[in-house]
Amino acid sequence: MEEPRKRARPGRSPAPTGRTSRPRQAEVARLAGVSQATVSLVLGARKQGATISEETRRKVLDAVRSLGYVPDPAASRLAAARNNLLGVFSFTSTFPTDVQHSYYPFLVGVEQEAAARGYDLVLFTGSSTGGAGAAGPHALNRVRLADGCLFLGRHAPADDLLRLVADGFPVVHLGRRDELEGLAWVGADYVSASKEVVSHLAGLGHRRIVLVREDDEAPASTDREHGFLKGLEEAGLPGGPAAVFRSADPEHDLTAERLRGWLDDGVTAFVAEETDTGDAWRALHGAAHFVGIDCPRDASLALLGSPPPDLSDGPTPTGFDIPRPQLGAAAVRMLAALVAGEQATEPLVACAFRPGTTAGAPPTHL
Repeated sequence: MEEPRKRARPGRSPAPTGRTSRPRQAEVARLAGVSQATVSLVLGARKQGATISEETRRKVLDAVRSLGYVPDPAASRLAAARNNLLGVFSFTSTFPTDVQHSYYPFLVGVEQEAAARGYDLVLFTGSSTGGAGAAGPHALNRVRLADGCLFLGRHAPADDLLRLVADGFPVVHLGRRDELEGLAWVGADYVSASKEVVSHLAGLGHRRIVLVREDDEAPASTDREHGFLKGLEEAGLPGGPAAVFRSADPEHDLTAERLRGWLDDGVTAFVAEETDTGDAWRALHGAAHFVGIDCPRDASLALLGSPPPDLSDGPTPTGFDIPRPQLGAAAVRMLAALVAGEQATEPLVACAFRPGTTAGAPPTHL
């Protein structure tokens, strides 16, 4: 039965859109002008002998939509017992289950470690419609169905992740995100690995090296550039802005003319970053092929990561391999610790240098 006391005016305006906290069930009750027990009955679809009129049900549901309220099933479970479910959410256009996708090895490590710890996995597919933003501002609240959630993706929405963290929901991002205060993450040591690649090229005799990367501030890209420039500095080679080519559209901007210009200026080695798009390496590889560069006779190429699937059948690029299964397992260990209310720390995971066949001594005529 509805409680006649403490009714709020149904016309009361919803919470401001700039709020940082998640709407609570009590706010839904105040806006709808009913008791919190009535809201719980409507949202839980549990009559329990009580009769809920269609008008009351409509008021509650209107208030839910107005406030953007999403029930928090994790809260009730945590008050009793966990259900041993870990969520996995990817910000790619479709969930990466193709074995050739760069995220697939992460998921192998996630699955193996989760199984070893007695957890089942829930794959959230909000990203299949274009990411959390495309599905609405409250899309990520669905992950609360699990005890905690892993997030993968180059461009995960900061505000949504921080809102989950502020609510005390266990969250781990796979990839460095230390710019988001309070967000737990696991990552690879891209700085040391990138520096090692430059050291290898310098040891072969290269004195002018250029890095090709995408034009954004993704932490993985920043780490690779930092390691690249550090490697140049330690080898006594010229660095600075001239040594890094940034582009939002490398396949369009890295033209054959630009590559010829670098070669004429004495550049003998080119390094590209790996991303989930593969655009930087694809652009560099394509321009070199168009110009007719015999690699490594005419110039050396190196890749900070692994090649995209459509170029994986060619020569093995000099560079490093990312320990994706190990990173996936480390992310699960950290998330399991957070779910258990423990302190969670994981060291950076080292990348393995890959000699490859695309780097050699610079041309003798230079």
